[in-house]
Amino acid sequence: MSEIKKDQNYSLEPDIIKKIEENYLIITPAGEFKEGVKGFIYWCEKNKLDPVKTAGEYVKTLAKYEAFKKDGLINGKQKFASTFEQISLDKVFYLDFYSIERFGKTKLGQLLLYAKQSQDRGMIKKLVENIAPKIAELIEKYQIDAVGFIPPTIKREIQFMRELQRGLALDLRILNIVKIKTPVIVPQKSLSNLADRIENAQKSIVVDDDGRYNNILLIDDAVGSGATINETAGQIKNRGLVQGKIIGLAITGSFKGFEVISEV
Repeated sequence: MSEIKKDQNYSLEPDIIKKIEENYLIITPAGEFKEGVKGFIYWCEKNKLDPVKTAGEYVKTLAKYEAFKKDGLINGKQKFASTFEQISLDKVFYLDFYSIERFGKTKLGQLLLYAKQSQDRGMIKKLVENIAPKIAELIEKYQIDAVGFIPPTIKREIQFMRELQRGLALDLRILNIVKIKTPVIVPQKSLSNLADRIENAQKSIVVDDDGRYNNILLIDDAVGSGATINETAGQIKNRGLVQGKIIGLAITGSFKGFEVISEV
């Protein structure tokens, strides 16, 4: 294919433009934030792809993944059922897949990766703005009266989950969930074996709370195996902290069998 001329004008159908504007985001190697059609054309030109043809293919690929969404949520319960012998979560959702075939990380995947790696409060704020409405819907739908944030396993000056909690500013009881200090800190993402990830969660996550709640929402950033959020829910149930349901929510999850997402 001949090289695509940069800054060329491309004729895209209005419905395709709308889809790309809603869904596409790329952060360049230079740290530039390019959303929508502008970002998509940048990516196509960089990879010497015809933007018009590729835009149609992108929208078709999006449709494949969006088929898994209902009311803007992906139901992960079946994936958990095929992974764990015992599921402690009554329901589990994620807001989007971390990445899709050929086109790489989704908009939320990009925001999550760089918000955590750059420790940029501005980018964390942008991510919060993207996800807050859906979290509010879940809280209302399931009559949530307490929220737990899965604690991070990697020490950073600015902790994403803490900033997420602050940014959401939920007027609900926040469960005290802590990552206890072990002789050697082993991040979940460094473990590829499911049994190891379950053991890691069992030994390092503690729900230090004595409240009694009707329905609880547990929020995680990215679901890999799902071991941590499932084990946390198990502790909550074993301690009798919840009378109703525990709803799990991840910002992103993997498409293929909850394999480890090692980047975040």
